[in-house]
Amino acid sequence: MNTIRYAIAGSAGRMGRTLIEAVQQDEGATLAAALEQSGSLFLGKDAGELVGAPCGVHISADIDAALAVSDCLIDFTRPEGTLQHLAACLRHRVSLVIGTTGFSIEGKQAIEDAAREIPVVFAPNMAVGVNAVFRLLDVAARILDQGYDVEVIEAHHRHKVDAPSGTALHMGEIVAAALDRDLSECAVYGREGHTGERPGTQIGFSTIRGGDIIGDHTVLFAGTGERIEITHKSGGRMPYALGALRAGRFMSGHDHGLFDMQDVLGLK
Repeated sequence: MNTIRYAIAGSAGRMGRTLIEAVQQDEGATLAAALEQSGSLFLGKDAGELVGAPCGVHISADIDAALAVSDCLIDFTRPEGTLQHLAACLRHRVSLVIGTTGFSIEGKQAIEDAAREIPVVFAPNMAVGVNAVFRLLDVAARILDQGYDVEVIEAHHRHKVDAPSGTALHMGEIVAAALDRDLSECAVYGREGHTGERPGTQIGFSTIRGGDIIGDHTVLFAGTGERIEITHKSGGRMPYALGALRAGRFMSGHDHGLFDMQDVLGLK
């Protein structure tokens, strides 16, 4: 197995630290660079010390120096930072795993354009279990296509800045596609006041923010006399990190292209 050299963006954050830990535990991976924003108090520190295992890689704000010694950048930061890193990956011909959510239409287009030149895995959720749920939702929606109301409920920690989550939105997209609906036309994001009777074609989203919830997602199919719930609950961030490393290995066999975790897991 070839060793893949990873650069980690946002290395001092909660997800960044988990990614560092995952890389250090993977025999087929090595930490080549750790990045933080200019002005961060963590600049210059040994990245491994963040997870109790010094490794000699010091946290830097120099994206070009980081990518010069890396095969793949993993980015779970914010859209504006990820797009800057995307441009740097293009300059250095480095593959990119994007776990960031909340992109605008223009941002998504920039990612699609870049993937014509470099390999990019862009997925709303990197966890293998969540991607199994995505497949289950497609099957369930096709079976429960008449007489069932669909609601997507998600919960995350108080620090999450976008809502609904990218995972919840993707769940809605999967169900809408299976039911031959346009999510932009049938989605409702929260309800208040006198809303009237619920249309049968509606797909509702409910968002919870609080505490240290890592990420819970449920899709409810509510029929007459029965309810079917498909749920995924995250107990930690490691599943996302392991999925991201799997995505990095997958791209080692490609010189360009836009992929998601369904591609990585061979589900397409």
